[in-house]
Formats: sequence, structure tokens, C-alpha cells
Amino acid sequence: MSIKKISFLICLFVFTSGISQNSALFSRATENYNKGEYSKAIENYQQILKNGEHSAELYFNLGNCHYKLNAIGPSIYYYEKALLLKPSDSEIVNNLAYAQNMRLDAVEEMPKTEIAQLYSDFVNFLSFDQWAYIAIAFIFLFVLAYLSYFFLRFATQKRIAFITSILSLILGALSILIAYLQYQEFKNDSPAIIYSQEVKITSEPNNNSEIVFTLHEGTKVNVLDKLNDWRKIKLTDGQTGWLLDENIRLLKDF
Repeated sequence: MSIKKISFLICLFVFTSGISQNSALFSRATENYNKGEYSKAIENYQQILKNGEHSAELYFNLGNCHYKLNAIGPSIYYYEKALLLKPSDSEIVNNLAYAQNMRLDAVEEMPKTEIAQLYSDFVNFLSFDQWAYIAIAFIFLFVLAYLSYFFLRFATQKRIAFITSILSLILGALSILIAYLQYQEFKNDSPAIIYSQEVKITSEPNNNSEIVFTLHEGTKVNVLDKLNDWRKIKLTDGQTGWLLDENIRLLKDF
């Protein structure tokens, strides 16, 4: 047997063993959760993460475990991570809302116009990779309809095929544009969750500067800049300040 075949079989064995191990850990964690052993369930889910597997379901279950333990920051953190992978999942949205109701901070978002809100809801209905998959499907439909136009004999069928191909091309191009815009927004955005029970936000990146406001566990912020161990953050209401990065957990770390 050649070295290439042996290497392939070793890789295949490691891959299948990893899947089997993660599946067993997931089943064990689910059993722990059903028994009310939430800390044990968290340990098993965390081991799956260490093995390199990431999924909306895994983060959602971690959020549920921390919520049951009244750990506000971690529960919101994992729900938000699940929502990044499945932005239109109603169950994740609902559970996140329950966890957010436990926060001490009530930060209001800056008002948007109706058009801006509609645009945001539409673009963020799916993740950028899901929009990309939809674009591929429309382009594939365009090719089929375009070929059908040449092979169909009757004028009515040819007309339907032609209209379908044009609409598919337009919708495919629109989906690509939305995927690109959302990817740019995703890349430029750096959300994080406050993990400390209470943290003082300062006007400058040092301990001697003025305290501008205080935040508590579970509040979502956006990271604008970094200087040594300090991060500049911005709230949805427009307030900005600095905090030590040990007080937050970045959401886009997978």
C-alpha cells in the first residue's frame, strides 16, 4: 500500500473518530441538560468547541445552559454567536430577548428611518453566505432557463423561459450584491459582550482618566479600536469610551 493511501486512511480515521467523539459528547451534554446538570453540560459542549466544531445549535445550547444558571453575560454571548450563524432563527431570537431582559443596562438604539430599518431587516434576514447560496441557485436557474429558450419549440414556452432567465439573472445579481454588502458590514463590525459584572468606562485608555459611564454584564458593545490592553467601544446610543479587554468577549472569534 502506498504512503498516499496510508495517509488518506489515517486522515479519514481521525476525521470519523472526531465526529464520533463530538456526537457522543453532544448526547452526553443533552442528557446532562435534561437532568438539570447544567455545569456538566457546559463542560461537554465546551469540549466540542475545543475539538474545532462550531454550530448555531451548539452555541444555542450553551446559551440555554448559562441562562439556567442565571449567568447573564455568557448566556447572551452564546445566543449572539448562534444568531451570527442563523440570523433568522426565531427560537434563538426569542431566547436572546429573555436573556437581555435580565440585564441591568437599558441602552437605546439610535433611531433609524423607516427606509433604513426596512433595508436592515431585509439585508440581515439571512447571513452573507446564505445570500451567496441563493445567488448560486438563481444563476443556475438562469443557465437552465436560457438553454431551454433555445431548445423549446413553442413561442409561449420560449417566452416563459426567456422571462425566467432574465428574472433569475436580475435576482442572482441582487443576491450577490446583498451578500457583498452584508459581508462588508460583517467585516467592519466588531461586536462584543460585557463579561464582567460591572465595568467603568473611561474617556481615555488608562486608569487615571475620567469615568464617563458604567456598564454591566451582558451589554452588547461594538469595538472601534485597540491600544495595548485597552479597547475603545461604542454603544448603540452613540456613547463611546475605553475599557480593559479582559472585561469583554468578542463575538467573532471563531
